[in-house]
Order: sequence, then structure tokens, then C-alpha cells
Amino acid sequence: MIDEEILQTTNSYLTFQLGDERFAVHVSKLLNILELIPITKVPKSQEFLKGVINLRGSVLGVIDIKMKFDFPITEYTKETCILVLQVLMDEDITEVGAIVDSVHDVIEIEEKEILPPLSVGIKFKSEFVTGVISFNDKFIMVLDIDKIFSIDQIKGILDEIASEA
Repeated sequence: MIDEEILQTTNSYLTFQLGDERFAVHVSKLLNILELIPITKVPKSQEFLKGVINLRGSVLGVIDIKMKFDFPITEYTKETCILVLQVLMDEDITEVGAIVDSVHDVIEIEEKEILPPLSVGIKFKSEFVTGVISFNDKFIMVLDIDKIFSIDQIKGILDEIASEA
């Protein structure tokens, strides 16, 4: 197991694609990257909750972030995968699967290189973005995974999963 303090001070970010946009998440939030596997639907669940998977004997809720951002829905491809992420809920950490179109690289970025988030000209709520990275002539938006899903939404998802189990 990697020391949590080391991960928090490391400036490593996993970059991935959602539609036409490139995003990044701090590696301290990432637990695993899975190939897209069959997802069991949860009846009467929120639209962006695609369902659940069995991850090493535990039930993991899987969310389509593109739906959460109101991005156009596209077909899944062989590059589509699930990021297993740690989300802070109240003072507890919960695991959530997030479907992304493809994974790119892990990049090292100095904190001073992360620009403030844009407040205009982006296609979704800027409160989900902690900053912007200019990397290889492209802009990469750094997501705040903890803010993407509100506490009420995560609790609702966990309740839906528990009621189906």
C-alpha cells in the first residue's frame, strides 16, 4: 500500500477523455482502472447511475460522468473504461466507478503550473474543476471528484444499491 501522505504531495494526475474534452484527476483519488465489464442495471435509479459491478466481492456503483455533465452520449468502445475512484462523503471515503471514454497518461505537474479554473466558455459547471493544466499545447481540466457528486447523490446511490442487494 502506498503511503497516503506521499500520494497527497505528489503532483501526478491521470488524464482521460470525455467526449471532445480532456480531464485529469489526482492519482491519490484513483484506486484502479478497469476494462468496461458488464454492468448490472439498478431499476428506478438516477439516469447517470449506469448500475453496479462486482469488484473483488464488493458492490461498486458505476456512474457515467458524461451524463452528469450533460455531454452528448456516445457508444462505448474498446477504449472505454471504468476509473475506480475514492470520493469523500461527509468524513468517510466511498468508492465509485466512473465511466470514461479513454485513459491517456499519468503526468507530473508542478502546483504552480495549474491555472485557475475557467468560469466562462466551458460546457459544464465550473465548480467541478479545480484548475486547468496546459500540457503539450492542450488544456486539461482538473476535476474535483468530491464535488462532482453531492453527498445527497452519493447517499441516494448507495441506498439504491443496498436496496437491490
